[in-house]
Formats: sequence, C-alpha cells, structure tokens
Amino acid sequence: MSTDLPTAFIRLRLSQRDAHYGGNLVAGARQLEIVGDLITELAMRYDGDEGLFRAYESVEFLAPLYAGDWVEARGRIVSVGTTSRRCEFEIHKVATTRPDISDSAAEFLDEPILTLRAVGTTVVPAERQRLPH
Repeated sequence: MSTDLPTAFIRLRLSQRDAHYGGNLVAGARQLEIVGDLITELAMRYDGDEGLFRAYESVEFLAPLYAGDWVEARGRIVSVGTTSRRCEFEIHKVATTRPDISDSAAEFLDEPILTLRAVGTTVVPAERQRLPH
C-alpha cells in the first residue's frame, strides 16, 4: 500500500439557490453534498472508481453558512482497508458578502471559519479498483 494517500480540494461560492431558510441561511445538507463530492474524488484518485459513500462516523456543524459565502472544502483518506477508505473532511468559510456596505460588497475573512468537520467511509469493491496501490 502506498503511504501517499490522496487529498481533495473544492472552493465554491454558495448561491441564492443554496439558501433554504430565513435570512439566506444554507441548510447543513448542502455541506454534506460538498463532502460527497470530495469523497467521490478521493475514491477516483485512489482506486479509479467513484465508489459508494458507506457511512458517516461523525458530522459536526460548527458555524452557519449563508448565500454569498465562499467556502473551501478539503478531504483526505486517512486509512485504507481491503475495500474501505476512511476519510476526514473540513469545510471553512473564507469570504462573505457585506450587504451593510452595499449590495455588491464582499470580502475575504482575516481568518477562515471552520463550519463543518466530518469523518466518513467510502467503499470500492475489489473488482472495481483499477489503480495499483
């Protein structure tokens, strides 16, 4: 097994379509969707197959997100079984809108805000693993 386990990174802006609650609050499910994209990329990088997300071991929603926020999401494989890959994830808010200044004002935060921390497992059946380990 390789000691160099893959990582994945996504940066995106949450849009008005992502707002689900009053005050343009984004549902936590949107962050889980981002984690799903990360775990798919990790399986593709490690096995050459998208795999199937099997389970969350833990999910912590640590700060709210709103339409207009920019987030950076990172994931990494931390351990590998015969068909399972245990992964850790973090999402940080890195920029936000400033409607108090104007309707188009926005700025990057001095310090990113951790909004989600999660651990999950994906499974890639042995017959679908195409890359050497």
